[in-house]
Amino acid sequence: MVKKETKKKIKKTEKQVESFEEALTRTEQFIEDNQKILTIIVGVIVVVVVGFTFFKKMVVLPKYKEALSQMYVAEDYFEKDSFNLALNGDGNNLGFLDIIDQYKITKAANLAKYYAGISYLRIGQYEDAIDYLTRFHSKDLMVSVVALGATGDAWMQLGDKEKALEYYLKASEKSKAGFVTPIYLMKAGEVLENLKRYDKALEVYNEIKDNYPESKEAQNIEKYITRVELSKELAASGK
Repeated sequence: MVKKETKKKIKKTEKQVESFEEALTRTEQFIEDNQKILTIIVGVIVVVVVGFTFFKKMVVLPKYKEALSQMYVAEDYFEKDSFNLALNGDGNNLGFLDIIDQYKITKAANLAKYYAGISYLRIGQYEDAIDYLTRFHSKDLMVSVVALGATGDAWMQLGDKEKALEYYLKASEKSKAGFVTPIYLMKAGEVLENLKRYDKALEVYNEIKDNYPESKEAQNIEKYITRVELSKELAASGK
């Protein structure tokens, strides 16, 4: 019985080896039959990779450095709350909108979209704020969270509570950092209260209480929780 099983295993192994050899032979034959085409494909890939590397090193990187050197004045105006000058420049120096337009392919232009979005938010041009903030993308977690939260603020100013809530929740879920997350959880909770979604509001407020007890928002969170519980009871009683 053992010998039969051993023979079966040997035969199975032999078949597997044969199948592998056949597949290898077919692969070799395919390469041989299509050698010219494969050589062209490999050549094209090499040219694309080399070309992209050259373009990035010789065009994009110098443009990026140039854009950064141009942008520091706009950043200075931004820090001083001179948002119109930050956006449009002062006649001698470029503003963020110029950076975006003239240095499209660079990371500096992407960062300028963030600054432009925040600037428009501060001067009350909320639709423009949303436009630039939603076009901004960053691997920097903190800046990404602030951009999402600021987008929520802009929607809130436009009176769209649902969109504001969407972005506040996105901001709170993007990072669990104790510094910024409770800020957007609190904003989300207040919108939920306003929308009479008391269960979800309680969930958000309790998250602040349980997960961010050292935050500023947690200091008075019991007041918000009590208020929502009372509102929930009144809604249930029909009063």
